[in-house]
Amino acid sequence: MECVIVAGKRSAFGKFGGSLKDFSTVQLSQELMKGVLLNLAIAPEEVQEVNWGVCTQAEAKEVIAPIIARQALLKAGLSPQTISQTIDQACCSGLAALKQSYYSIKRAESEVVLAGGAEVMSRTPMVVPALRWGNRMGHMTIHDPAYGIRYHDFNLVSQDAAEVALEYGIDRNEQDEFAYMSQLNWERANSLGKFKAEIYPLVIEGSKKEVIFDMDEAPRPGTTLQKLASLPTVFDSPTITAGNAPGLSDGACSMVLMKRDTAMEKGITPLAEVMGVASVADDPRNIATVPGRAIQKVLKEANLSIDTVKVIEINEAFAAVPLVSSLVIAEGDKEKAMKIREKMNVNGGAIALGHPVGASGARIVLTLMNELKRQGGGYGVASICGGLAQGEAILIKVDP
Repeated sequence: MECVIVAGKRSAFGKFGGSLKDFSTVQLSQELMKGVLLNLAIAPEEVQEVNWGVCTQAEAKEVIAPIIARQALLKAGLSPQTISQTIDQACCSGLAALKQSYYSIKRAESEVVLAGGAEVMSRTPMVVPALRWGNRMGHMTIHDPAYGIRYHDFNLVSQDAAEVALEYGIDRNEQDEFAYMSQLNWERANSLGKFKAEIYPLVIEGSKKEVIFDMDEAPRPGTTLQKLASLPTVFDSPTITAGNAPGLSDGACSMVLMKRDTAMEKGITPLAEVMGVASVADDPRNIATVPGRAIQKVLKEANLSIDTVKVIEINEAFAAVPLVSSLVIAEGDKEKAMKIREKMNVNGGAIALGHPVGASGARIVLTLMNELKRQGGGYGVASICGGLAQGEAILIKVDP
């Protein structure tokens, strides 16, 4: 039972408080669900299943059990009989949604599945824990969950990732250099029009006129190594700054997966075949290593080596993550790691274009697939880390 990807679109990614701040997660999700189906030769009611990643679910009007995937698919015009899951696996959510869709097709549970994710981090609500039952005396504290995103009973992710990077011999300067290249690579790809094929333009209602939103907002033209070096570290991290980490972002990404036979019957040419998926987890401190370990696992299961892979995407949760994970894949061989990095994130990554956490796992697969097509096909692998050291990877193949 072969699983293929037949369509994929993403929104342009908005910066925190930017153009997408007034979209609810449900609204943004439904727009991308409709958008990915727009030019596909199937009716919306033919979609049998939706798997959708969202982390900031408290943004929804319902707060408790907002079932964002379900609400969005109904508003997007899909059948009420379409089954769905809203998945929160931190930054892994979008890729976990693709994984679940792959499994559903391989198990013959569904033949047409829509997968992806969305996040509107700009709408993260403030929290007042003591408000419900009152405060006998004194001030109440308003918490901002978007400030220094963390798991309060564990170390800060920015501390763990940076400390492990230093243990791997990756210093602040190398992380800044990687961040600089992320910005340059995005600028180069954008100037060549590479993102036009993957971005679904959104109409934003303005006070005077409609605005078409089709350009990522987060990239920083004019970034220099000197500017990056001048930035202070954040949240007690020894190396991580606002420049070598992605900002808070808004955006969505949607893909359609099918059983290959079904696609052929409908006259739809597959864009890529999903060759395998893999999941890993580790001690929370090792979050920067898990994308590398997930890639090793998915390649081993497919009996392939990293040398057979033409393009690699590792999400830039921090610059430390792809740098450490490339060394993990190379088993500590720095020369081999450098060769891996030459084909990794060639169009920039989250440091440049942003990281709407529920969507990023799907976004890196979409970018990977399109780049493989431009390069004449071949194998590609994408991986992402998520909170407390979870990791997901996917291996795809694009025909020449």
